[in-house]
Amino acid sequence: MPLWIPLTIAAAFLQNLRSTLQKQLTGELSAVAATYVRFAFGLPIALVYFWGLHKIAGTAIPTPNWTFLAWCLVGGLAQIWGTALLVALFAYRNFAVGTTYSKTETVQAALFGMLVLDDHPSLGAAAAILVSLAGVVAISMAKSHLTLGNFARSLAERPTLMGLGSGATFGIAAVSYRAASLSLDRPDFLMPAAFTLVTVLVIQTVAMTAWLAWREPAQLAATARAWKVSSLVGIAGSLASMGWFTAMTIENAAYVRALGQIELVFTFASSHFLFREKTERLELVGILAVIGGILLLLFTR
Repeated sequence: MPLWIPLTIAAAFLQNLRSTLQKQLTGELSAVAATYVRFAFGLPIALVYFWGLHKIAGTAIPTPNWTFLAWCLVGGLAQIWGTALLVALFAYRNFAVGTTYSKTETVQAALFGMLVLDDHPSLGAAAAILVSLAGVVAISMAKSHLTLGNFARSLAERPTLMGLGSGATFGIAAVSYRAASLSLDRPDFLMPAAFTLVTVLVIQTVAMTAWLAWREPAQLAATARAWKVSSLVGIAGSLASMGWFTAMTIENAAYVRALGQIELVFTFASSHFLFREKTERLELVGILAVIGGILLLLFTR
């Protein structure tokens, strides 16, 4: 089995865990501050990992270049902007439509990857991405009780554009991280991925610290008071990012993000089997489509 596959599955599982932990902070922190802790509290973990690769494993530190720094800046800011768009969507009555459109990230990552890195997906992989996307949309519609009519009529509305923008920025971020790692021109993949992760987290932490200090200074103190849960969010988030960045250094970012949708299967399994939540028929169809798309991707890429 190619290494990027178990790395992506582990990253998706840890991301699901991070999201679960992050929800515990919503009562104590603002949406922006709750997002901030994943970067600020994840940075020390990433630094320890980076230090371990260098000092213990004896891996040389890459020499950064302007192309690398530019891609890290683009990816880091794009991820923050995509998260901000998702948060802003909740202010709209029909936010569910926008969040559904944000799931187009994998398709947009594939398009951006073709333009920037000449990462052309195979015909089978492209079909797999579309099948998984259809499954994700079905799950979102089932959870939000959307109809096809509502979905179609929303094409020109602001939440739709914000959702598409969110998907685009997340897709740009994924491809940018791969481009940054590859620009280091190293034969290995662990150290370039770790160096990219640390650089991006520094950019994101500095940018969001400055923003919170300017707009929500009280929230900086609140994140410190919630250090126990915030630390767990940082650990889970940083470990997930290690998996994502390493997998995207090895393989096409669109493939990694498409396989990463297995996170939805983890969420479905926990809600259905552990919490005994009722499953909508359309949601079950969506889960089966996501699984089918993932299997198609693995066998035809």
